Amino acid sequence: MSTETGSVELVGEQTVGNIARTALFAAVIGAFAQVSFPNPLAPAIPVTLQVLGVFLAGIFLGPLWGSASMVLYLVAGSVGAPIFANGSAGLGELVQLTGGYLLSYPLAAFVIGVIVHGGLTLRDPKQAGVIRLVAGMVAGTAVIYAFGTVGFSYFGNYGLTEAFTLSAVAFIPFEAFKIAAAVGIIRSDRVTAE
Repeated sequence: MSTETGSVELVGEQTVGNIARTALFAAVIGAFAQVSFPNPLAPAIPVTLQVLGVFLAGIFLGPLWGSASMVLYLVAGSVGAPIFANGSAGLGELVQLTGGYLLSYPLAAFVIGVIVHGGLTLRDPKQAGVIRLVAGMVAGTAVIYAFGTVGFSYFGNYGLTEAFTLSAVAFIPFEAFKIAAAVGIIRSDRVTAE
């Protein structure tokens, strides 16, 4: 009596790869959160590289997996992994002065991904033009600033105008640098390939 065994594919290879990249980007943004320095224009909020991580997640993973990586990042930090800015962790970080920024990351990555990829389907981000890349990151920054301003206003007892000035306007030069860095990362091998 012979028995034949066949392989059963429970999860597709592409799905496994996407899950691995999602976890990788959650770890990358956790590492980027540890790179921080004070903003002389807004001392209450440090400048970190987290937003660059959000940009790259939306661009490389697309809207669905990019936002999933940001959700994974928030869940890991909320349950105690010291991956928020300056090694902080815990659910309390989401309901503090900078909690609005953190909560914006999944939506920002989604918006960036939709614009860069022209919808929900993941495409090669190297094929996106610079204008599309920049437009996606500017839109993602707008989402981050909106959530960040509301959180800063609510938890810091500031008016919305003052909160916007302290928590958004003061960061525009740093975000412009991060946008330029992300474009450079995406386009880095185009010159050598052509």
